[in-house]
Amino acid sequence: MSDLPVAVIGAGPQGLAAAAHLVERGVDVVVLEQGADAAAAVSEWGHVRLFSGWPELTDAAARRLLEPTGWTAPASGYPTGGEWVRDYLAPLAAALGDRIRLGVTVTGVSRQGRDKVVDVGRRAQPFVVHTRDAEGGEGRLPARAVIDASGTWESPNPAGADGHPAIGERAAADRVSYRIPDDVSHLAGSHVAVVGAGHSATHAVLRLSELARRAPGTRVTWLLRRGSAANVFGGGAGDGLPERAALGARARKAIESGVVEVVTGFRIAEFREQGDRLGICAEDGREIAGIDHVYALTGFRPDTGILRELRTELDASLEAVAGIAADIDPNIHSCGSVGATGARQLAQPEEGLFIVGAKSYGRAPTFLALTGFEQVRSVAAHLAGDHEAAARNELELPATGVCGGAGDFDSAAGGCCAVPSVLQIGRAPVNIG
Repeated sequence: MSDLPVAVIGAGPQGLAAAAHLVERGVDVVVLEQGADAAAAVSEWGHVRLFSGWPELTDAAARRLLEPTGWTAPASGYPTGGEWVRDYLAPLAAALGDRIRLGVTVTGVSRQGRDKVVDVGRRAQPFVVHTRDAEGGEGRLPARAVIDASGTWESPNPAGADGHPAIGERAAADRVSYRIPDDVSHLAGSHVAVVGAGHSATHAVLRLSELARRAPGTRVTWLLRRGSAANVFGGGAGDGLPERAALGARARKAIESGVVEVVTGFRIAEFREQGDRLGICAEDGREIAGIDHVYALTGFRPDTGILRELRTELDASLEAVAGIAADIDPNIHSCGSVGATGARQLAQPEEGLFIVGAKSYGRAPTFLALTGFEQVRSVAAHLAGDHEAAARNELELPATGVCGGAGDFDSAAGGCCAVPSVLQIGRAPVNIG
């Protein structure tokens, strides 16, 4: 199979970096991207500013590939997603040239002539990547190895607290969004609810709070499943990513100023029609009435359907790659203790298959671009036969100072760091309009 390429699924930050490392090592690679352009998913949240700075957002092999073209790595600042694409990801895709095939959707991956059940001769057969192009034409790409860097962007979690859509959530689809908003001016004078405790939810709350200051009558209610609001404020001075710390500080200020109302311990069970508005009901019977729009920003989950005919090992709770699950579990690692992951930890029972990037983390929310770059560096070294480099750990992550994770889910006191000065902000309203 040495004459066959490595197939990389997804031309996002990790997929492009994987290709750069493979090219540098002289390994033939094909990158399959379902979008019309590389980094299509990043472009969809192009209006959002990253809390990682430029030094954490470019891969070493990618820089080495780009520099001969006259490209210069941005040295400082915090780009938006759109700027990340314009100033790094798009030039990298251009440098990789026709190795990237756009408008190609991967519909499945298998072993040639073997379904998942068959043992005999399995490892001797190449992978077959099944594809569909923009016109509906079907294809099959033989590959010596497969790197799945397709991410989780297409699979947002629902608002329902138990992992399934709440009763009435699908029926209310025209009033529930699962992406960070850009222009919210059409919501002036409305009552908007944001569900979620992570950075996506914080971005949305801050954007809406700016609207509330400009447009009297606009209400913003932030619904947290946790028993405390402390974790949404981040690590403060202890955070090695200053922009992330600033995000938390701005959220605290918006709440303390009264522009945003926080409701803690609110686990959504049902959406109820109230004329042209919604009522949101919690599992404990509380109800918030008169909602015009909901932003459900509760994270993402991997879609492993394309790998169904391959033998994979995923963690039962996180749906993350089993070999890294214990090191990224948010029930345990809630203070920035997540370490590096490489080819050895990412290996699957199906030899030659690697799941990398956000998809490798499953439902765990602790993924950073730097982690993904280290993953693909190690995987590319392994596929090129450089096992010493594959085993080496070259990752240095900034301290997070962030407590959180599901370990303190019911606690009103916060996580494993110092008890915050504000344990619960805002009231827990019942039937408010």
